[in-house]
Amino acid sequence: MGCRVRRVVLQGASSLVRWAALAALAAGGQAVAETHFLVVEGLGGTHAYAERFRGQVTEMLPALRRMAGMDELVRVLAGVEATAERIEAEFGSLAGSVAPGDALGVLLVGHGSYDGKVYKLNIPGPDITDRQLKVWLDAVPAARQLIVSTTSSSGGALETLKSPRRVVITATKSGRERTATVFGEFWAKAFADAAADTDKNEAISALEAFRYAESKVASHFKDSQRLATEHPQLEGERPESFLLARLGSAARLAEDPAKRSLLLQREELERKIADLTVRKEDIPQDEYLESLQSLLLELAELQQRIDSEAAAPEGGEP
Repeated sequence: MGCRVRRVVLQGASSLVRWAALAALAAGGQAVAETHFLVVEGLGGTHAYAERFRGQVTEMLPALRRMAGMDELVRVLAGVEATAERIEAEFGSLAGSVAPGDALGVLLVGHGSYDGKVYKLNIPGPDITDRQLKVWLDAVPAARQLIVSTTSSSGGALETLKSPRRVVITATKSGRERTATVFGEFWAKAFADAAADTDKNEAISALEAFRYAESKVASHFKDSQRLATEHPQLEGERPESFLLARLGSAARLAEDPAKRSLLLQREELERKIADLTVRKEDIPQDEYLESLQSLLLELAELQQRIDSEAAAPEGGEP
C-alpha cells in the first residue's frame, strides 16, 4: 500500500446528521461548537513505513468521523498530495471557516527531523517547519486547539508551537530523539480501546489518549529490554476537555440525528463544569457553589432526556 495522490473524503456520518443537530441546538438557544480535524500523513521513506503510517491514519479516521459528524470537518492529506502548498491551503481554508468557539485538532503522522534549531515534517517537496505550523495555527481563530506530532524529533517543535489556547503533544522530548517512533501506533489504538477511557465517560480525550500511548511506549521498550529512544511530551491547559473519540452508547448517540444534539449539549455542560472546577480558587465560594449546582441540575435533567430517548423504541415514544 504505497503512497499515492489522494484526498480522503469521509464516507461515514452524513451531513444530515450534523444539520439535524444544528437545528435542534439552535431551537434550544445554544450555540454549536464544531470540531475540525486536519490529518497530514508524511512520507514513509520505505514501503514498510508507508504502510505503517497509512495504517495509523486509517485507524484514527472512524473516530474522527464520528466526532466531527460532518464530512467537511475532517481533512486528510496523504502521500504525494501532502505538499507544503496543499497544507498551507488547508490551513488558510480553516482560518476562514472555523469559528472562535470551535475546536481544531491537527494530527501529523510520519518522519520528522531537527537541525538543532528547526523541526521539519518530512513531506513531498520542501518540508514544512514548526515555525510555519505556528503561523498557520495562530491564524485559525479556534479557541481550543490540539496539535499532535507522532514523528521522530517532534519534541524539537514543542517550544515553538506552545500557546495558551493550544495543547501540544509530541512523540519525543526533544529534537535529538531522531529514531523512528512507536508512539503513533499506540496513539492511534487509543481511539478505539476502552482501556484508554480512564474516567469511564465513553469518550477518549487528548489527555487519555496521551497517557495510554505514553504507557504503551514505556512498556514496549521495557518488554524488549531496550533503552527508550522516545519520551512523549504534553504541554498545554485542559487536554482532558479536547475529545477525540466516543465509545459505546456515546458513539451510538452520535450516529443518531435525533439524539446527537443531546450528546453535544451534555459534552458542553461537562466542559463547563470542568472549567468551573479549575477556576474554583479564583471566584467566591458562594458563587462557585451556586454555579456548580445550576450546571449539575441542568446536566441531570439532560441525562434524563438522553436516558428516555435511549429507552424509546424505534419510531415511537417510550
